[in-house]
Amino acid sequence: MILDQNAPMTDVTATNHPARAGLVLGSLILVATVANLNLSVANVALPDIGRHFDASQTGLNLVAVAYSLGLAASVLWLGAVGDRHGRKMMLLVGTGLAVPASILAAWAPSLEVLIGARILGGLAAGMAFPTTLSLIAALWSGPARTKAIALWSALGGAMAAIGPLAAGAVLMYFWWGSVFLITLPLAAVAFLGAWKFVPSHVHESTEPVDNLGGILSVVMVGAVVLAISFAPEPGMMTRALIFAIVGAAAIGTFVLRQRRVEVPLYDLQYASRRPFWVAAIAGILVFGSLMGAMFIGQQYLQNVLGYSTWTAGLSVLPAAVVMVLLAPHSARLIEKYGSRVTLMLGYVACMLGFGVMLFLWNERSSFAMVSLGYVFLGAGVALAGTPASRALTSAVPVRKAGMASATADLQRDLGGAIMQSIFGALLTAGYVKSFDSQIESTPQTATVSDQVVGQLTRSFSSAENVASTYPQYASQITNAARESFLDGQHWAFAAGAFAMALGMALVWFAYPKKDQEVSMFAEYQSTD
Repeated sequence: MILDQNAPMTDVTATNHPARAGLVLGSLILVATVANLNLSVANVALPDIGRHFDASQTGLNLVAVAYSLGLAASVLWLGAVGDRHGRKMMLLVGTGLAVPASILAAWAPSLEVLIGARILGGLAAGMAFPTTLSLIAALWSGPARTKAIALWSALGGAMAAIGPLAAGAVLMYFWWGSVFLITLPLAAVAFLGAWKFVPSHVHESTEPVDNLGGILSVVMVGAVVLAISFAPEPGMMTRALIFAIVGAAAIGTFVLRQRRVEVPLYDLQYASRRPFWVAAIAGILVFGSLMGAMFIGQQYLQNVLGYSTWTAGLSVLPAAVVMVLLAPHSARLIEKYGSRVTLMLGYVACMLGFGVMLFLWNERSSFAMVSLGYVFLGAGVALAGTPASRALTSAVPVRKAGMASATADLQRDLGGAIMQSIFGALLTAGYVKSFDSQIESTPQTATVSDQVVGQLTRSFSSAENVASTYPQYASQITNAARESFLDGQHWAFAAGAFAMALGMALVWFAYPKKDQEVSMFAEYQSTD
């Protein structure tokens, strides 16, 4: 690949970090913070959104997953556009577009508009978020890059965890839409920081972008996520199958095109390198499981435990603290023991987190027990996030930094979209099955109309609305809804534990040990 020799690079020093490194990294992390906060703020508001729109559980799943969907579907294409036409430009456009997307979500007149606004916000993040990591890969090298990635990964994950706390605070005083306005002042500061401190052109490409491949990447990711989301909804199986078929066809066509096109959007030669593809899958599982657990957990805290939005958000704060504290240790563990050991430690911590959620979260769980589950997950992401991102950026040349950063973002966003969809589908299926069983076992089952059954099994929020209509049965309905939610939640967390077991096996058997990893990266650097 040819580099743009005319691109000004006066902001980059001959050392292993750029000039004004602290300000540059701070600006990039602030841009990533806007994307990460927008990713997680909706979860706390889901019960309020469900009551306001009388939404089904599938509708709430789509609200939660729409942002990840927009980001994951566009990140490969937009990362390549940034590599070719200017990473700083993409940074600024994406950060700026986040503002109208947030405003539209805040005052959405319908659930469909809200979902659309969330997708638009994800597209904005798809422009800005991958660019932050690709610029770190281009501007830093050696141990300095590992430390910069560790800080970027830890603070990004911590911001995603703090999102529920900030959302819970504003929901104590304002309407559900206010959670989408939290990032507006941050977006303004991030825009100014990126405009002033981030270098304009660093190792950018002059080769054409595979736009057809980009369109295929959008279709394949979007179709697969929507197929998973619609599968558990009664009467939606045909739609889910159509999306699944479209997704499978798009994946096959995308792979064929990337093998044949002269300048591929996603270079399968680099993607086939063992550290790259193992780290990519490992990251998808661990980041996706965190997002899925937060999505289920915030509903559990409010619906089952009866927490306020503030207390529900506060329960995630210990996880954010753990992420920040463990990040420097993650970088040191990589340098001393290699990525394989550090990834395994992260997976062990995540497995412990899902164990707490699966066996110790019930209708009587204490605040400390809830926080313990999140702390283990936060520790796992802090330990696994840095080696996963480092492996991706170290396995490709700097000119392919956009591909590596897009894959790192896919770890979070495709992982989040898929795992939230899977968790949401299992929650929905478990909830409906449990509630149907409870209705059939009640003496009044013959008097319950099909319409009421449909309302009761739509979602917890819908069941609450039914309870307010029939006050004489309110406590029975609410108790049944809580029990049904717990049953569905157990299905989801069991899937999370299974995903962690798969990830541990993959890393243990497929990722190279430290000496082999070092020699591989040296060989890649020499070859590239």
